[in-house]
Amino acid sequence: MKTSSRLMLIACLALPFVAACKKEEKKEVAAEAAPLSAPKTSDENAWNTYLTDVIKRNLDGVSGSTYVYTLPAPDAPTFQGDYERMLEKAQTDMSRGVLEGNLVAFGSPDSAKSADLAVASFSKVDPNTMKGVKFIFVGAAADNDRVKAAVTPAGVNYNFVEVK
Repeated sequence: MKTSSRLMLIACLALPFVAACKKEEKKEVAAEAAPLSAPKTSDENAWNTYLTDVIKRNLDGVSGSTYVYTLPAPDAPTFQGDYERMLEKAQTDMSRGVLEGNLVAFGSPDSAKSADLAVASFSKVDPNTMKGVKFIFVGAAADNDRVKAAVTPAGVNYNFVEVK
């Protein structure tokens, strides 16, 4: 009886370790999923899914909050109002400052408008006030240089992800 009781106790104690190993296997499989391709349409839901995927794949080094600024397609009936509200929010957030370890990301179906938003948002940010903040711009290569020039004086760790 003592032997079977001991074996049951060992089995019960080992169960959490076996379960943890299986969870690790599932995480590895999920990490191997192929990156999403950029939507060919201006469907807002498809773009949000795509941008979420891009941001999740670039979270290394981020230990805090994420600040994501997206716009609808320029042909949306509410675009101008959405742009103005997003600009006001982004400018307020950036002027207050973002703490080290956080992430700031900009992206939308229209790379040029997203770049305009990023550049305008950082126009009043003091130099070197965002050291340790990861910045991701998801857009066209043609907009990369002007966004980089606008945000790097703030001290962010700049990352560009080309929409493909």
